[in-house]
Amino acid sequence: MAPSHVLKCCQKVLAWVPVAFIALVVAWSYYAYVVELFTISSTAEKAVYLVIFHLSFFMFVWSYWKTIFTPPASPSKEFCLSKADKEQYEKEERPEYQQEILRRAAKDLPIYTTTASRAIRYCDRCQLIKPDRCHHCSACDICVLKMDHHCPWVNNCVGFSNYKFFLLFLMYSLLYCLFVAATVLQYFIKFWTNELPDTHAKFHVLFLFFVAAMFFISILSLFSYHCWLVGKNRSTIETFRAPTFRNGPDKNGFSLGCSKNLREVFGDEKKYWLIPIFTSLGDGCNFPTRLVIMDPEQLAVSSQNEPAKSSGPNQSFPTRPLSESQNRLLTSDSQWVESGPEEENVKSGAKKHIIVSLES
Repeated sequence: MAPSHVLKCCQKVLAWVPVAFIALVVAWSYYAYVVELFTISSTAEKAVYLVIFHLSFFMFVWSYWKTIFTPPASPSKEFCLSKADKEQYEKEERPEYQQEILRRAAKDLPIYTTTASRAIRYCDRCQLIKPDRCHHCSACDICVLKMDHHCPWVNNCVGFSNYKFFLLFLMYSLLYCLFVAATVLQYFIKFWTNELPDTHAKFHVLFLFFVAAMFFISILSLFSYHCWLVGKNRSTIETFRAPTFRNGPDKNGFSLGCSKNLREVFGDEKKYWLIPIFTSLGDGCNFPTRLVIMDPEQLAVSSQNEPAKSSGPNQSFPTRPLSESQNRLLTSDSQWVESGPEEENVKSGAKKHIIVSLES
């Protein structure tokens, strides 16, 4: 059997095959459009088409490059256990006592989500407490902040550090394919009516249209899906497995409204939205959750109907982080409310603000 490090090297090399395939297709499309197509096109069209083509091509390649080569963001050192806690955790065999160690270590961390069984989310592989929306990627073998998915077409994890680049990559590749297909269409029709010169360029035109149309259709569905995710402030993982907050699983927990959700990914300054430079808000470890105004009578009914969602005395999670989020998304409407037992008896008709621990 080959040594494990040889197998890992082979896996790393094979992981670049999809990227190499995309690069070859893009390189061929450039040659077919710029060199072959314009040997059979008129000079009047050439200048306008080439300017638009190169603009879309440049933005597409730039955003694709940034998506591939931007390293995934990992949790900061504050989420790692101290040496003493780590030794104690590894020596302890009883899960309930291991959780007690983790709860003690997490009491000052900005963590609001837990596992489905109300346990602290801990990565044994990376030996750290997972921040909200953070997941371990088996392909990259690291914990990735706000992980969306591992994409083989970019050979990288799509997460907090490059999610904006990934969205722009989808958008510009969509525009690139649309422009190529639209401008080649007239020559594609001429191919079938035998109006093109009998050269090998006409076969490039044929395949160029088919490839551009095929990629456009496939990318359109993926781009539409991720636009929907951005509007809901969810990741792909959170769509299929809603994170668990103090009040139970809720896939809309991080949603602040479509406008603020958009700003969380693209930033405050709209002039940078369409440029593949990092402008996302926050640090990837701490995310604001939406505030829900509930009537106390509805809250009481909800508590009676779902008693399993209330945390027990042994499930004490931090009410708020040591330093509250400075995210500008919540400057106008966020406030922390720590409710004790004496606040539960509220007068009828009064309104009460509670923070719902939600998982987008």
